[in-house]
Amino acid sequence: MPFSTVEMRMMVLFGVQTGQRSRPLLPCAMSTARPAPTSTAGNGFTFRAPWLGLLVIAVAALLAYHNSFGVPFVFDDELAIVSNPSLHHLWTACWPPAELGGLPISGRPVVNFSLGLSYAISGNAVWSYHVFNLLIHIAAGAVFFGVVRRTLLQPVLLARFGAHAFELALLVSLLWTLHPLQTESVTYVSQRAEALLGLFYLLTLWFFIRATEPEAPAKWAAGAFVACLLGMATKEVMISAPVFAALYDRAFVAGSWRMVWQRHRRLLGLLASTWILLALVVLHEGGARGASAGFGLGVSPWTYLLTQCEAIILYLKLSFWPDPLVLDYGIGLVHGVGEVWWQGLVLVALLAGTIWSLMRRPALGCLGAWFFLILAPSSSVLPLVGQTMAEHRMYLPLAAVVVLAGVSVYQFLGRKALVLMTVAVVVLGVMTERRNRDYASTISICEDTVTKRPDNARAMALLADYCRRAGRLEEARKWLERSLEVQPGVPPVLNNLGNVWQELGEPAKAAGYFQAALKLRPADANTRGNLGNALILSGQVAEGLAEMAEAVRMAPGAWELRFNLASALAQNGRLAEAAANFEQLLKARPNDAEVHTRYGDVLLGLDRKADAFFQLQEAVRVQPDQAEGHNRLGTALGRAGRLREALEQFEEALRLDPTHVSAGQNADRARRMLGKQ
Repeated sequence: MPFSTVEMRMMVLFGVQTGQRSRPLLPCAMSTARPAPTSTAGNGFTFRAPWLGLLVIAVAALLAYHNSFGVPFVFDDELAIVSNPSLHHLWTACWPPAELGGLPISGRPVVNFSLGLSYAISGNAVWSYHVFNLLIHIAAGAVFFGVVRRTLLQPVLLARFGAHAFELALLVSLLWTLHPLQTESVTYVSQRAEALLGLFYLLTLWFFIRATEPEAPAKWAAGAFVACLLGMATKEVMISAPVFAALYDRAFVAGSWRMVWQRHRRLLGLLASTWILLALVVLHEGGARGASAGFGLGVSPWTYLLTQCEAIILYLKLSFWPDPLVLDYGIGLVHGVGEVWWQGLVLVALLAGTIWSLMRRPALGCLGAWFFLILAPSSSVLPLVGQTMAEHRMYLPLAAVVVLAGVSVYQFLGRKALVLMTVAVVVLGVMTERRNRDYASTISICEDTVTKRPDNARAMALLADYCRRAGRLEEARKWLERSLEVQPGVPPVLNNLGNVWQELGEPAKAAGYFQAALKLRPADANTRGNLGNALILSGQVAEGLAEMAEAVRMAPGAWELRFNLASALAQNGRLAEAAANFEQLLKARPNDAEVHTRYGDVLLGLDRKADAFFQLQEAVRVQPDQAEGHNRLGTALGRAGRLREALEQFEEALRLDPTHVSAGQNADRARRMLGKQ
C-alpha cells in the first residue's frame, strides 16, 4: 500500500525504513576533510547575518523581561544573597560558605562569585542581580542560536534544512529564550546557577563544533576546555557535557565512533579532564550539598525515582502548555508505582526510543540524550529532598524539546512552519511578561504558589513570614495555622507561629507554641531563647531568664541570644550579670554601637561613670551619624553635671535629626540650666 505524504515525512524525520531504496543523504562516505558549515545566503549585508539574529534575541528577551528588574529577593535569595557575607568581597566570593548548605550557591564557586560581582555593583539592591541574570540568559540564547544554526548546516542536515537554517535556528532559539518555563531560572535570582550552567554547557558545545571544523585554530579547543571547566565549578549537571560532545561528534561530524576516536580523541579527552575539577569541588564542598542531596536523608532512591516519573512528565507538559507555573512544588513524594504507572511507561518508551535512535539515527538520538543526560543528576535516583521537582531543572533540557518541535513542524509544513513558529514566539513572550508580574512582590509570588499548590505547607509558611514582615499579623497567623493543618508538627512553623502570637500581644500563647517546638527539637537554641522572652513578658521572669541563659549555653557563639539575655537581665535589675554578658559581647562585636550603648547604660546603673562614658563615646565613634547615640551620651554627661559637653551632644543629635524630640527637650533643659549658672 503506498504511503501518504504525511507518513513519508514522518519516516524521513524519524529514520523509518520504507522498504524502498532511497537516495542517501550523502552520496559517498563522509570525508575526513569536511568543509566548514556556511550559510547559503551569499555575501555582503543580508538579513541572515548572524549578528542580526543575536540582536533579535536580545531585544525580544528584554521585552519579555523588562518588568523583572524590580522583583524582590524571594525564597532562597535571602540566605544565598542577603545573609551571605562571602559576597562582600570578590576574593571571599570565590568560596561559598559551607554553613549555607542546600542552597543554589552551595558548593558552586562560580555561581557565588557571579553574585559577588552583582553585590559589588549594587549591594543588596536587586536591579543589578536581575540585569546580570538577563544578560546570562541572552548570552545563552545567542549561543544556542549559533549551535542550532551550525548543526542545521552540517553535511548530514544541509540538504533538508540548509535553505532556511538561519530562520529555523533563530525561531527555535527565540522559542527557548522566551519560553515562560525559563522564568524561574532568570527572574528568581539565586537560580542563576541554572542559567549560568546553561551558558557554559552551550558554550562548550559551540566551541567544540568550531574546533572540529577543518583547519580550526587551537583557540576553539581552548575555548571549549575553559567553558567546560567553568561549568564544572558552576553546577554538577555539567558532568554530562563531555559525553554529549562525543555523541554530537559521532552524529553530526565524524559519522562513526571509529572516526571520533581517530580525529577528536585528544579534544574529547581535554573536555573529560575537567571532571577532575568537578571531583575536587564535590569533595571539598561535599558537606554543603549533603543537607539536601544524598542517599542518607530518609528518601529511598526508588521513591525518588517514582516521584521523578511524575515530575518529568509534568515538565514535558509545561514545555508545550506552560500553565500553571509554580515557584515551589514542595517536597511531596510518590510512594507507589500505581500512582505514576502511565508516566513511567511513557518515560521508559522515550528512553528506549532514545537508545534505539542513538544506534540507528544518532541525529535524532542526540535530542533524547540531551534531555535525559542533563536531567539525570537531579531527576533520577539521587534524592534531592529540598525540592523533589522544580521548573528550573528544565532550563537546558527544554532546548531538546523546542528543537524537536520546531524541526518536526518544519518537516511537515515547510516554510509555512516559520509563520506558525513566529506566532508561537510572540505568544510565549507575552506569557513570560505576564508570569513576571507574579513575582512583583514576595507576597504575590507566594500567594500565586499556594493558590496553585494548596497542599504546599512550606509555601504557606513562607507566605506567613512575608505577611508578618509587612505587618499583616492576622494573615500571617492564619497561614501558619493552615500550614500546620497540612503538615503538623514542623518545629520552625511552630516557632514562627509563637513569634506572631507574641507580636499580637499574647506572650502566654506564644510560649505554648515555643514549648511545642522544643519538644520536637530540644536542641534549638533560638526557639529556647524565644521561649525565655515570652515567659518574661507573661510574668514568669525567673523561668524566662533561665531559658535564655540555657539558650546562650547551647549556642555560645550566637551573639543575638547573648544580647537578648544581657538586655533582659538589665531590664530586670540584674545589672552585674548583664554587664558580664555585654563584656563577652564586645569581644565578638567590638564595633557594634548598640552593644556599646546598652553596656554604657548598665555601667551607669552600676555607678561606674567613667566606664559608662567610655562605652557611650565608643558608640558615637562607631556610628557618628546616629542621633540617638549622641542623645544618650549627652544624657549621661548631663547627669554627671557636665552640661556644656552634654549640650554639644544634644545639638549634634539635632543637627543629624532635627525631629528628634528627646534631644530637643534635653537641649532646652541644658540651656536653661547653663543660663542659671
